[in-house]
Amino acid sequence: MNISSLSELPVGRISEVLRLNTSGPMRRRLMDIGLIPNTRVECLGRSPSGDPSAYMIRGAVIALRREDASTVIIKKI
Repeated sequence: MNISSLSELPVGRISEVLRLNTSGPMRRRLMDIGLIPNTRVECLGRSPSGDPSAYMIRGAVIALRREDASTVIIKKI
């Protein structure tokens, strides 16, 4: 299985969320935007500086900083 963090997902690739490695308000925020187990996520692009990145999550485009995306553990599909 190809397991990594969301911050490592290449542009144009789709993955599936396995778990979140964070707690507190940030965990709640990530769950509120739809990052829960088995959710598919696509990396749409990165800003010119490389941070933040845009992701398609449950039909919405969401920008996440690398620091936050690195706490989302994914399975590449």
